[in-house]
Amino acid sequence: MSSVKKSLISRTYLLPFILITSLFFMWGFARSILDVLNKHFQESLSVSVFQSTLIQASTYLAYALMALPAGIFITRYGYRRGVVMGLGLFALGAFLFIPGEHASSFSLFLGALFILGCGLAVLETAANPYAAELGEPETAASRLNLAQSFNGLGSILGPVIVGGYLFSETADASVAIPYSIMGGIVLIVALLFTRVRLPEIKDSSDSELAADASAPAGLKATIKRLWSLRRFRLGVFALFCYEIAEISINSMFINYSVDSGWMTKHTATLVLSFGALGLFMVARIIGSAVMSRIRAEKVLTVCAVMTVVCSAVVAIDFGPISRYAIFGCYAFEAIMFPTIFAITISGVKGMTKIASSFLMMTPLGGAVGTSLMGWMAGVSSITTAFVVPCAGYLAVLAYARMMSKRKP
Repeated sequence: MSSVKKSLISRTYLLPFILITSLFFMWGFARSILDVLNKHFQESLSVSVFQSTLIQASTYLAYALMALPAGIFITRYGYRRGVVMGLGLFALGAFLFIPGEHASSFSLFLGALFILGCGLAVLETAANPYAAELGEPETAASRLNLAQSFNGLGSILGPVIVGGYLFSETADASVAIPYSIMGGIVLIVALLFTRVRLPEIKDSSDSELAADASAPAGLKATIKRLWSLRRFRLGVFALFCYEIAEISINSMFINYSVDSGWMTKHTATLVLSFGALGLFMVARIIGSAVMSRIRAEKVLTVCAVMTVVCSAVVAIDFGPISRYAIFGCYAFEAIMFPTIFAITISGVKGMTKIASSFLMMTPLGGAVGTSLMGWMAGVSSITTAFVVPCAGYLAVLAYARMMSKRKP
């Protein structure tokens, strides 16, 4: 334990940090709505629970396909242009909900979500490493947890605003309306970023790729060096497993709550927002403060142990106790993504932007986890399906133990 508390953000980087942090809120809002869409499309378009998991699959497949091109683009043109491109794709996907609703086509909705997911992939590829690098390396995990807490705020407001509207007993809800409003706001933010200068943080891979965006030799060399690093490989795998756990639990929370007779879908939406995701945000803020004094690897280990225990309790089904245990998953998983991300990029020797691209492919794990949970819920029960996130948390625990043994 260290008794010296280091500054998270210097005055020089305060404004850029605030602007970048606003993006965390936006994609938290957009991603959290996916969990509402699962239940909404099951009813409005008469799709099954398993079919509705294609919502997550289409969005997070976009991460896997778009993250590396995003990293190359950001390396060549900088963080600011990367952010603007990401916001443009975000807005386009949101506006495509209008023809999707007009045609009442689940396939069109999935296409819109894929394009929106491409935008989110670009934003996250740019913003996560940028926030981590705006200060001392020792406080990167703490700083990224602070920025990611605004992702949690967006995640709280997304289900309560959009879910409250879609699941209203009196409204003839149009899913295109909230997405059109969101698209308009995103375009305004994109315009703001075209007018703002962000300090560019260079890394050694810039010189290899800046001359030519296609730069096959430079890109291949960078990728080869990255994947030769054991710490990087473990970080990518751990983040993939975390996404399996976190996204699958979010996606199935409303189904779990309704199918078990615990609460109505409208109440479940409110509990997901203010209860589960509210707890997630508060835990991330607390984690940021704790990691300014205690090694991130040690905090990650403790949290991983608790998530394994909590998810196992839900899967075994101890009745009311399991319902409380699911909130434990949200509390203790909160610091995992930013902490694993920061630990991993701190060891990539200057190849930050391309490393971030591979790390931002890992939300594909959410599509895998959600599909597995949907399948298990169909052949067994929604409760038993919680073995899927439990397995993901076990992998994170193994990673945390390995990282704890390395020298600070």
